[in-house]
Amino acid sequence: MIVQNYVGCDISKQWLDFFDEASGHYKRIDNQADAIAAYVAGLHPGRDFVVMEATGVHDRLLRHALAKAGVPFSRHNPAHTHHYAKSTRRRAKTDRLDARMLSDYGRRYQPEAEPAPCEEAERLQSLARHRDHLVEMRATLKKHLAEAFDAIVIADLEETIADFDTRIKALESRIANVIGQAEDTARDHALMVSVPGVSKVGALSLLAHLPELGQRSPKAIAALVGLAPFDNKSGKLNRRSQIQGGRSRVRRALYMAALSAIRTCDRFKAFYTNL
Repeated sequence: MIVQNYVGCDISKQWLDFFDEASGHYKRIDNQADAIAAYVAGLHPGRDFVVMEATGVHDRLLRHALAKAGVPFSRHNPAHTHHYAKSTRRRAKTDRLDARMLSDYGRRYQPEAEPAPCEEAERLQSLARHRDHLVEMRATLKKHLAEAFDAIVIADLEETIADFDTRIKALESRIANVIGQAEDTARDHALMVSVPGVSKVGALSLLAHLPELGQRSPKAIAALVGLAPFDNKSGKLNRRSQIQGGRSRVRRALYMAALSAIRTCDRFKAFYTNL
């Protein structure tokens, strides 16, 4: 019987720090494809399990290399691992200690392996984020335009906003092509926009930022998005349950969908009124 060996990995933009539980050895490598491939080649798919924190794009190369080699891995909320580190009464903090802590965290909780990353889903997520950034910048420009009074400034802002309109429209066309190229994604998108209140942008946000949709239970999805109310009771204290955390971009998209639904659909309007 092969005993699971948990390898902790502390991730930064420049390098990766590994702690191997079985050997007790530390190793630092560059966060570059070649260095990562060489390290992962030394791992055993049936024995080693890599535990890391979710660090945005900085763990992307490692996740793809692990998936290609068949080595299981899991990512965890840094807030959770930070609280675990505090519970061990370890006050010092270095990259090496963080790697060892993540190895201990894996041994303690024995997490399930994550699914292999999907390049198509990552591309859609990247495009969706870029669109959000462009829309945010355009909104800022429109605020400046509302406060402007000089003719030269107004003309320049209007020209810049028009340019952003063109860029956003072109990007949305590319996103539609990406969605249409994948049969499953196109089907899910069509199903989502058929729901009252769900726009094309809302459906894009769900597809890009909530890939677990349809694979996890409704309660688990609600918790991921931050819409599951958690109890807050202790002794005589009995506060109202509250929602917290979760993926704010998805939550905003669902809020806009709900707002539109209660205005245009009698069924949702009646439900909202009763609440």
